Amino acid sequence: MPAAWFLGPKAENGEFLREMINLALTEAIGARQDYQPDDPTIPSIQELENDGYRVGTDIFRARFQEILDYLRGSVPMASYRNQSHMYWDTTLPSVVGYFATMLYNQNNCTPEASPITTALEMEVGDDLCRMLGYTIPDREAVRHGAIRPWGHITCDGSVANIESMWAARNIKYLPVALAAAIREDPKMAAGRSLTVRTLQNKRRHVHELDAWTLLNLPIDEVIKLPRRLREAAGFSEAKVKAAMAEYSIQDLGLIEFHRRYLKDTPPPVVMAPATAHYSWHKAGSILGIGRASVIGVKVDLDARTSAVDLRRLLDECLAEGRPVAQVVAVVGSTEESAVDPLHEIVKIRNEFRELGLEFCLHADAAWGGYFASMLRETAWDRRLAAATTEAEREELERGMVRAFGADDPEALPTSGLGDDFNRRSSAFAPDIALNRYVRRQYESLQHCDTITVDPHKGGFVVYPAGALCYRNGELRNIIAFASPVVAHGDIDQSVGFYGIEGSKPGAAATAVYLSHSLIPTDRTGYGALLGKCMFASKRFYAGLVGISKDEDPFYVTTFQRLPAEKAGATRAQVRDQIDLIRREIYASLSDSDLMEALSRDYELRELFTEMGSDQCIVAYTFNYRTLWHHAQTEGGHNHDHQSHGHSRWGQNRSIERCNEMNERMFEAMSLQRFSDEGVPPVDMLVTSSSFDPESYGQDFVDAYARRIGLDPEPGLGIKFLISTQQNPWMTSTKYGDYTPKIIQTLHGIAAKAADYVIKRHWTDHGEEHDRRRHSPGETPGKIPGHHH
Repeated sequence: MPAAWFLGPKAENGEFLREMINLALTEAIGARQDYQPDDPTIPSIQELENDGYRVGTDIFRARFQEILDYLRGSVPMASYRNQSHMYWDTTLPSVVGYFATMLYNQNNCTPEASPITTALEMEVGDDLCRMLGYTIPDREAVRHGAIRPWGHITCDGSVANIESMWAARNIKYLPVALAAAIREDPKMAAGRSLTVRTLQNKRRHVHELDAWTLLNLPIDEVIKLPRRLREAAGFSEAKVKAAMAEYSIQDLGLIEFHRRYLKDTPPPVVMAPATAHYSWHKAGSILGIGRASVIGVKVDLDARTSAVDLRRLLDECLAEGRPVAQVVAVVGSTEESAVDPLHEIVKIRNEFRELGLEFCLHADAAWGGYFASMLRETAWDRRLAAATTEAEREELERGMVRAFGADDPEALPTSGLGDDFNRRSSAFAPDIALNRYVRRQYESLQHCDTITVDPHKGGFVVYPAGALCYRNGELRNIIAFASPVVAHGDIDQSVGFYGIEGSKPGAAATAVYLSHSLIPTDRTGYGALLGKCMFASKRFYAGLVGISKDEDPFYVTTFQRLPAEKAGATRAQVRDQIDLIRREIYASLSDSDLMEALSRDYELRELFTEMGSDQCIVAYTFNYRTLWHHAQTEGGHNHDHQSHGHSRWGQNRSIERCNEMNERMFEAMSLQRFSDEGVPPVDMLVTSSSFDPESYGQDFVDAYARRIGLDPEPGLGIKFLISTQQNPWMTSTKYGDYTPKIIQTLHGIAAKAADYVIKRHWTDHGEEHDRRRHSPGETPGKIPGHHH
């Protein structure tokens, strides 16, 4: 059952964890004792103390306790109140797997240093590839030319992203280097027979092609060139490597390579959306492409890549003769939880291939990759689909009940809300399927050349555990470095030669492997967990929509637009949808009541499925309003405040003041400083960011400002708060849905922040303001509504 997968917010499975840790210690101690038992030992601590030595155990214990006391002030990641980043509790399998392997200190740079954990990493790589949609053929198919994907663990998503750009850069320039070597090096003259298929599907000799054609050969064709060169010319692998050392970009570097072979060719570019992680600019700098050559693609109002702007940029490169090394699609941005239109981007790539432009397509799914498990069928699904009789289906369902430890078929994991909606809840909370738009993008992951995915994010695995998966596993050979110190055998049996890292913990491989072995990367395991997180996120979004009342000095604007807004509805229709969400989705409904309502009302179900973010991160901005008293005579002139006066709300229109309020709220909901108090002194944890015009574009920021009710100001960004719902139990605690408690806490913090900013700037509107809270019994003249 899922409850056994985590330690729990209150360490509910603490005794089981102790048992597993003790077992790991016992086995590790036994392994040391069993290996060559007659070998000499060193004195134990107890033996030294018995002999009168002071070995400092008291100091050790004191210092260790000091650290333990400090650690109690860490971010309470497993708390219901933690909504700060893309982490929650870590799976027990990953914790005990990491701990057990840590005791053996395995280094996955080579099988010689880590025979067991290297094998585990290879299994993990295959499982991640399958989860993301890559098909792994059998060995016989591979022998007959089938493309086999490959994946490996990195320390994090940043390193995986950098590695993907490294591979994209190298594969872009490999044909130019091979052609130069064949033309210029007499030892390579036999390679003149080497041919390649171009984007125009014509077979040509490599050494006869011009620079632009060489820079835009089909990626899979380029990957095969080194092997085909050896076959065509009878060269050994060592001979090819030795010759290419004088020509490859790996050895010459970007500047010298262009000086020798591409004097008239502009430097390459990488295209990534405004929502892309900062690691992409870091990658450009490290690889010599340069930060400025990582071109930002505009995003739409939902923070998704603009297909129009991507086409424009690719057209410009085509016209300039500028090589495009890589295009990045973000599948789950870490601030907006937005999924780029990957399906459309794949179509765009195919269009530009016909025009003679080729590039690597990468999906940065560091955060969003594990949501692909929601689409992955199980063996039970396939067997049920193949069943031909009712009796056979009933027998399979009974087998599923036994396998999942459920009491009856109604408690089995389901695919959540969607076209195949039903009301079963998978034992502890409802889940929800990916909406139609997001599902379509995930189904296009299989067409990407490389994909970043982080087990330590959506996989609930302990740090560090990122990963990079290749659609064509041979692409990794383009960046391989093998040291004679560690290369003692078949290089294909290692994972350590292909990435940026050298030494890397085998414990990470065990952590992911054990977690995957107990929590399947399909809809019954990770898919169910993340579906419930998405359900909780939509409940939070509904609560956020209804957080402010008429008497409150603040209101909130969710970055993720309502479905009515996306459809271009009128302001009145948007207000109606807000009221519907408050009344039918959030208004103190239990999970069972909400599911019942959704099952009866198709339109409500569609609204629930489509609202909120593409995954389970919600971004939002608070703004304040103040009650002010305006007095005038019958003739319209100002007069005594006791005569002919009326009260009305004044709405802040300053971005700077709005930012001040949200920064104040963030300070109240974050742990930014060291504290030795032992318990974090906050009621709730979120994170924050800013929509910067330099990154997102002035039009994007202006549009968001107007939705908030602010006056756009050129060059000035807008701060926003971020809440991540990664707790599958959020809506189904023993007290019921915990979301109202979170909303209530957020309400109190917003009220205090609004009062603070109002008191500092209470004359902003040029009128006299009543700084007292407007009482619920009063009716102001005009109240700004919930802005979207």
